Amino acid sequence: MDTFEEFLKRVITIAFWVLLLGPIIILPIILLVLPPLGVQVEVANRLLTALIDPFAMLRLVDSLGIGPSSLFFKIAVFPGFTFAALFSTAVILYERKLLAKMQNRVGPQYAGKFEGILQPIAELFKLMFKEILTPERTDKPFFWAVPFLAIAVGGALLALIPLSPEIYIAKSEIGLVIIFAILSFTPLIVLIAGWASANKFSFIGGLRALHLLISYEIPLILSALGVVMLSGSLDLMKIVQAQANIWFIVPQFVGAGVFFVTMLAELERIPFDLAEADSEIVAGWYTEYSGMHFGALQLANYIKLYGLTLLFTLLFLGGWNGPAILPPLVWLFIKLFIVISFVLALRGTNTRVRIDQLIKLGWVYLIFLAFANLFIALTVASLGIV
Repeated sequence: MDTFEEFLKRVITIAFWVLLLGPIIILPIILLVLPPLGVQVEVANRLLTALIDPFAMLRLVDSLGIGPSSLFFKIAVFPGFTFAALFSTAVILYERKLLAKMQNRVGPQYAGKFEGILQPIAELFKLMFKEILTPERTDKPFFWAVPFLAIAVGGALLALIPLSPEIYIAKSEIGLVIIFAILSFTPLIVLIAGWASANKFSFIGGLRALHLLISYEIPLILSALGVVMLSGSLDLMKIVQAQANIWFIVPQFVGAGVFFVTMLAELERIPFDLAEADSEIVAGWYTEYSGMHFGALQLANYIKLYGLTLLFTLLFLGGWNGPAILPPLVWLFIKLFIVISFVLALRGTNTRVRIDQLIKLGWVYLIFLAFANLFIALTVASLGIV
């Protein structure tokens, strides 16, 4: 196999034969395990029917508690982890192509022929087969736990952010508070990664993450507090419903700006990528991670990007509200695409700030604007404009 396309064809061929021969091998085993003849015949009929009838397959998985309406499906597939991972994969490709166009380059081109559409899959296989290196001096339990903790934080965000009044995993009257509580774990995970790596560059990256935390955390929460004052709720569903007539980005333009800037700091995106500044500290707290450890950390970062931009859309852009010419879910993803494009475009147009500039921005300008935004929200609410 000389090309990625040949490798992908080989993988698809193996998967096809596994799916084809798997039921033929598993069915006799099930029939041997189930002693009563009537049960054997019933199970055999249901399995064979499900193989040829998609609707029968849906009924079968529903009866097992893993169908599309089950909590397991919501967590594992849609709107949960699998969908977020696939969406993040598409965002990675979109970011690389967008930055390439902005910088007059081509970007990924070969894997998949058409505009390098299979490049993220090619890189996934590359990371899967690369050796995972663990330096001798690392604190191994903590070092290995960091990628799983990072993915857990991103997955926890998905559980509390709805896609529509009907599509969500969990609902809470204080959902916004829980989301901010989950986000507060991210700098601690980065610090653990830097300390456990036993590498000075990684540790400096972890310390910079703590500086990021104390600089943006308070303005981030205060900028969302104006939305809570106007909607009268901490429930994201009710916050979106309160924007049926006017999006909160209009009366809360200052708050939206503060939230967007602090969101970039939370995501460690340029110009606030101090914790992983490649020109200064190699790769920051990522330095000692390789193979799928590195891949898991990247996936967790892009899942968090998806979650936070989705949160921005719900808080300030009316969520799924829009004219009835399109379904609510379509409106949500149109707005989400615009917000993500702004976030990604900044990487191609801005330079990294210094740590002292970041601290001054957070403690002087952003916190002042956040308090000014609260005064605006109080005035708007008292006048009954929203």
